[in-house]
Amino acid sequence: MARILAALLSGVLFGLGLAISGMTDPAVVLGFLDLFGDFNPALMFVLGGAVGTTMLAFRLVLRRPAPLLEDRFQLPTRKDIDARLVIGAGLFGIGWGLAGYCPGPALVSAGALVDTALVFVPVMLVSGVLTRRLLAGR
Repeated sequence: MARILAALLSGVLFGLGLAISGMTDPAVVLGFLDLFGDFNPALMFVLGGAVGTTMLAFRLVLRRPAPLLEDRFQLPTRKDIDARLVIGAGLFGIGWGLAGYCPGPALVSAGALVDTALVFVPVMLVSGVLTRRLLAGR
């Protein structure tokens, strides 16, 4: 039960942070990507704050022998960069640039019943399932 409550609290905190920072508004994201038009640098500051916080928090957390609610840390072991990673990152970036949503803000916006997110989230979920099925044999 503690794990479920911790996950819920983390999700609520993350969603509130996205909403307060304006990252649930696709216009903010698209404004950041519009370098030669109506450029909006807000996303750069949000990303900088997130990266800085993560760098500090990871250093502190990984000094512990184990997470609070698990027996061990589950860290990725792969460190190589392959074609699937590059293509996936590229598709993610293209989708983000076209729609102005990435998964976190899209879920928060869908929870707030924003019409564009209510279209984006089901398409995102279906494409994730299809991709997993197509790549299952590899």
